Amino acid sequence: MKKISRRQFICGGAACLSAAIASQGFGPIGPGICEAAAVKDIRGKVFKGDAPKKLWKWSREGFLYKKLKNAKVVCGICPNRCILAPGDRSVCRSKVNMNGKLYSLTYGNPCAVNTDPIEKKPLFHFKPRIKAFSLATTGCNFRCLNCQNWEISQARPDEVAPYMRELFPADVVAAAQKAGARSIAYTYSEPITFFEYMIDTARLAGEAGIYNLWISNAYINPKPLLALCKVLDAATLNIKSYDDRIYRQLNGGRLKPVLNTFKTLHDQGIHFEMINLVVPGYTDKEDMVKAMCGWILDNIGPDYPLHFLRFFPRYKLDRLPPTPVSALTRYRELALQQGLHYAYVGNVARHAGNNTYCHNCKRMLIERQGYFIPTYNLVGSHCKFCDTRIPGVWHEATSDVTGKVPL
Repeated sequence: MKKISRRQFICGGAACLSAAIASQGFGPIGPGICEAAAVKDIRGKVFKGDAPKKLWKWSREGFLYKKLKNAKVVCGICPNRCILAPGDRSVCRSKVNMNGKLYSLTYGNPCAVNTDPIEKKPLFHFKPRIKAFSLATTGCNFRCLNCQNWEISQARPDEVAPYMRELFPADVVAAAQKAGARSIAYTYSEPITFFEYMIDTARLAGEAGIYNLWISNAYINPKPLLALCKVLDAATLNIKSYDDRIYRQLNGGRLKPVLNTFKTLHDQGIHFEMINLVVPGYTDKEDMVKAMCGWILDNIGPDYPLHFLRFFPRYKLDRLPPTPVSALTRYRELALQQGLHYAYVGNVARHAGNNTYCHNCKRMLIERQGYFIPTYNLVGSHCKFCDTRIPGVWHEATSDVTGKVPL
């Protein structure tokens, strides 16, 4: 399928709005966390009267919502809990109230489809070298100033109509099989906004022996998350900042629901890896990194990989400089010193922080050069040198995963 050019998209970004919103139960999480009252908040707003005049064939009734008085509905998928009157559109732009019912407008019509190496997600501790059939629809429940895919995340479905593909769940599974992909990744934009499409596809994929990967900002309510966990194999989850104030200013979200998602996946025994994009002036503070690592160790343990990603100027932060590589190196060192077993540096080619080292003997287990793995020193799930079990989901000991094989 044809890749989507960044320049081809129509910018559907809504203007970021400022609001002084008092804290509603999202108090300090740990050291350095600020009270949220009177903090600039770019949280998205419901689009009043913006629903289409009629539904289309890619519309499906919402997975989880409640009917209110006067034909209003409240969506239960994410903490935004959008209350929509008839004719309104949700914050994520993907849900509408039509005649007192909630509908998703993005079911079976992805606007971005591609086959990626799984390590691009990034997932470093889940089935190295397999392909991920990746797809996205429009929409996001955040308003990140630094969004990397704003052309689709901040757009309505009709604004990218020329680039949509009709792929209903069974079609996605068939396309993944044809591409030789052993996994399907719900990614690029925010999969929470196309939850109905994602979970139906994931159910069929699981029945076909295909892994399901969730690449997300983790801003989801408990009930839909538990439903998703039943069909989920692995996830890459963003922790945008370990500061609720920064979440409000930079992303328009809240920290507590994200941390709750981490704890739920941990409790459900699902492998996940965490991303922390280091944005200069926002999330590049050593005390914040230490506090974040402390929370991780105290609540979910040392075995979940943490990736520090380099920021590049994008969207509304296009005048900021890229993250200094020295800062990423320092934060990785801090994470390891704090006690995390696996910390990585991302978006920096050929950095030592791209590789996996045994947390016991410190020998290199997986060398990564771009999307190649020239060195692989795992035997099943164990270190080849000291036989320590390495956290993650690996290939069976009989699998042939040696040699310079492209991802």
